[in-house]
Amino acid sequence: MAGHSKFKNIMHRKGAQDKKRSNLFSKLSREITVAAKMGMPDPDMNPRLRVAVNAAKAQSMPKDNIQRAIDKASANEGDEYEEIRYEGFGPGGVSLIVETLTDNRNRTVTSVRTAFSKNGGNMGASGSVSHGFDRLGLVSYPASAGDEETILEAAMEAGAEDIESSEDGHDIWTSMDDLHEVASALEKALGEAENVKLAWRPHVRVEMDEKDAGTLLKLIDVLDDDDDVQTIWGNYDIPDDVMEKLG
Repeated sequence: MAGHSKFKNIMHRKGAQDKKRSNLFSKLSREITVAAKMGMPDPDMNPRLRVAVNAAKAQSMPKDNIQRAIDKASANEGDEYEEIRYEGFGPGGVSLIVETLTDNRNRTVTSVRTAFSKNGGNMGASGSVSHGFDRLGLVSYPASAGDEETILEAAMEAGAEDIESSEDGHDIWTSMDDLHEVASALEKALGEAENVKLAWRPHVRVEMDEKDAGTLLKLIDVLDDDDDVQTIWGNYDIPDDVMEKLG
């Protein structure tokens, strides 16, 4: 198990906080409803729903909103969504995985392809970049949860596979199947996590220069603003000094 600093996932510049927050809650609600429809509407009996509810709680989504999303699934209300994963390349040869939940496949693929083409990237075929990632469970804690040694000890005790610590916080990795068990053990040791979710972890990371990083962040912002896009994963690493220049 090793620590690795400077890895930044999708936690970049936020801007327009209120709009972003509303957009985030909408995406979280959609995931909760879909998860509840696919299995039991009880988080204790439905691992995917449990992960979705934990992710919503980590973002301070009100309990009423969470319950409303579950109730919508129980009543079989709302649109029918399908999960579609898109893969592509961003500026500087960066690999990106875009996960969506959509009720209109044609609308979504057009929006995603346009976002790539207008912001220095291009869409790839299914499997074109995902072979460079592992599908794992991810539990994230803020830096205030403890120093790297404390987190490492708790992670090992919980049965996690790896930990990456930086001044921004701690990412604890585990297998997909062990995510709930490890997250529960970590919560007892460290308190509630910032995020608990399934993630794509890159084998190799690409360090970005200022020009490509600026274009990449614009591409990510455009994708993230799309209601159908749930999560975006990439193998990019933007150094702190470059982020400071970009503001």
